[in-house]
Amino acid sequence: MNSVSEEERKKILESSPVGTWALMLIVGGGMVIAWLLMYYGVFLPRGHIG
Repeated sequence: MNSVSEEERKKILESSPVGTWALMLIVGGGMVIAWLLMYYGVFLPRGHIG
């Protein structure tokens, strides 16, 4: 039923969630890029200075 040994299970539980951090960085970077595009592409040309 359980094909993972106790040693492998312990190693998995003690490792950091690399995929979660990578996904969070990608989403956060995308949001920063989108905000910069809106700021420099929409607001500044119309004269809105924050």
